[in-house]
Amino acid sequence: MAFLAGIRIYPIKALDPLEVREWRIAPSGGLALDRRWALVGEDGSFVNGKNDPAVHRLRASFDPDGTAVTWEGLRFEFDRDRAFLEEWFGGQLGRRVRLERNDGPGFLDDLEAPGPTVVGTATLETVASWFPPLTLEGTRRRFRANLEIGGVEPFWDDRLYAKKGEAVRFRIGNVLVEGTNPCRRCAVPSRDPDTGAALSGFQKTFFERRRETLPSWAEPTRFDTYYRLTVNTRIPPSEAGKVVRVGDPVRFQTQ
Repeated sequence: MAFLAGIRIYPIKALDPLEVREWRIAPSGGLALDRRWALVGEDGSFVNGKNDPAVHRLRASFDPDGTAVTWEGLRFEFDRDRAFLEEWFGGQLGRRVRLERNDGPGFLDDLEAPGPTVVGTATLETVASWFPPLTLEGTRRRFRANLEIGGVEPFWDDRLYAKKGEAVRFRIGNVLVEGTNPCRRCAVPSRDPDTGAALSGFQKTFFERRRETLPSWAEPTRFDTYYRLTVNTRIPPSEAGKVVRVGDPVRFQTQ
């Protein structure tokens, strides 16, 4: 039986996750505090692993409520210590940056599907097997999904979307979720999550293996490129304030 095996929140876009056992759904339809903060350069663009591999070398841990961050044993609250954090980040990255806050949907890549991203544990295990240096945990860190589903076969998560304009409705515990599309990936999964070093041939190999292993239940029209993994979602406003918990059953909505 499918069940929720893991929850990961990313308080600062592009940095390390906060792993939790349960978490609240925000009014925006995402997970509360996910990607609430982001580093922004002087030109107004995000500072992240897509455009600056040095970001991969930044390690962080977060308070259980996601409101403070710790580096090298020192704890800083986002709002109170924002100026110091901007200076610290700038020193680590070698350029001036701002730490910006978004209290709405957060700094997401897909604003049409602002819900949590979803992937199966077995899917990640299979992808790791395509690249012998990779481990399951390393693959998790490369693809950065919010919710991980256990108890299912590889690529079961490809059941969670349909044709363009349609949604697949399913429940995690008592929370209604709508799967919308397989997520198109950027350069980040090809890079070592600790060093930023690129794995040679990653995108080409991934493309070929994903095409070869695409299950019969996947909607083929959603694959303009096979460099897609994890599922983007949205959560209706009616679900705001509800909580998802590790161990919750995952079931398709029949009506």
